[in-house]
Amino acid sequence: MAASSNSSLSGSSVSSDAEEYQPPIWKSYLYQLQQEAPRPKRIICPREVENRPKYYGREFHGIISREQADELLGGAEGAYILRESQRQPGCYTLALRFGNQTLNYRLFYDGKHFVGEKRFESIHDLVTDGLITLYIETKASEYISKMTTNPIYEHIGYATLLREKVSRRLSRSKHESRKTSVTSEEHPAVEKISSLVRRAALTQNDNHCNYEKTHNFKVHTFRGPHWCEYCANFMWGLIAQGVRCSDCGLNVHKQCSKHVPNDCQPDLKRIKKVYCCDLTTLVKAHNTQRPMVVDMCIREIEGRGLKSEGLYRVSGFTEHIEDVKMAFDRDGEKADISAHIYPDINIITGALKLYFRDLPIPVITYDTYAKFIDAAKISNPDERLEAVHEVLMLLPPAHYETLRYLMIHLKKVTMNEKENFMNAENLGIVFGPTLMRPPEESTLATLNDMRYQKLIVQILIENEDVLF
Repeated sequence: MAASSNSSLSGSSVSSDAEEYQPPIWKSYLYQLQQEAPRPKRIICPREVENRPKYYGREFHGIISREQADELLGGAEGAYILRESQRQPGCYTLALRFGNQTLNYRLFYDGKHFVGEKRFESIHDLVTDGLITLYIETKASEYISKMTTNPIYEHIGYATLLREKVSRRLSRSKHESRKTSVTSEEHPAVEKISSLVRRAALTQNDNHCNYEKTHNFKVHTFRGPHWCEYCANFMWGLIAQGVRCSDCGLNVHKQCSKHVPNDCQPDLKRIKKVYCCDLTTLVKAHNTQRPMVVDMCIREIEGRGLKSEGLYRVSGFTEHIEDVKMAFDRDGEKADISAHIYPDINIITGALKLYFRDLPIPVITYDTYAKFIDAAKISNPDERLEAVHEVLMLLPPAHYETLRYLMIHLKKVTMNEKENFMNAENLGIVFGPTLMRPPEESTLATLNDMRYQKLIVQILIENEDVLF
């Protein structure tokens, strides 16, 4: 991204040709301030200091007072030294001149240098970043406080020119590989569209499963100048300038991330595997109602295994189940789980159960776990059923749909009880701990809850036509 004049986004001059795509106009005020920030000036100690920590350089002046440090700095903006505390030997301080005063910071080292949350490879980088932050927050505190009041994120008109083209590509790719690619060999400008544009295009795609999903923001260090895709302002600093969504790639300020809607559209190239991936993230990335593992395994089981004795109770070979897992992680919906490759249906049931166990958030989420357990403890059957239904409504849409589809399938399993010897109670024993886990791992709590876990699944199977 390159800096432009300090102006807000305008969605009025939108062309109909993707070749004429122009990125939003990024606001340059904070970028200019960063360029103006004082540069670090290391004040070197003229003598060799005994017992100098090996991770400090000649900017370390040993045990000196604040007054001595102030005198050494000489009033030069950006000048800095390191000193050992007179009052607390073994504790180190960064003394830094900024705003015509000397600022003192307690300095720490754990393999990297830090005075706050950010960790730096060198003292020079720490001071550089600190001076940038101090300068910008001093000069533009009011501006920063108002950055989120008129975000470009809410004005996505500039992406209109891409919507039709990208939507057609998304729709076409659904039949080819379901990969939501938004690149184009014919129009290289389109290859560089931001996650913000991609979100706008996907929002307009009628085929896209409209499940709400929060962004998975993580602190990120951007190489080179970057601008926030929420407020269009520069992301200042040397490291950890903002956060990036690891699922869709959206880059925003940390403070802006609190205002971004729950509209993450995961990008397939960022989803590294199928197992152990968040359920909602997976279905949105693949543009499906349910995880492909669930659909494919159930289709295979219903096609050739409903009458298999001990279905879901009998375990398949662990090595073969791991093979199926690796096949899904590697090949996605192209994974071959047919009878030709895996003749034992118990391998497929084992792979399905493993998928549910590996979910970072269970199908029956941590947030609803206690409410389901409380519902199971109600003695009156009608009141219990009503309570279960109320809690079901609290599940995230992708979790609800997956659970609904699984219960319809398990109901079919019970309809073949004469051959497979699996009724709703037996399946409850198998799937109770698979579909729901307590938020805090406690062996005692898990043991106490097992009968209620079993009962919940049993109720869901027996009443799937009423509850869903």
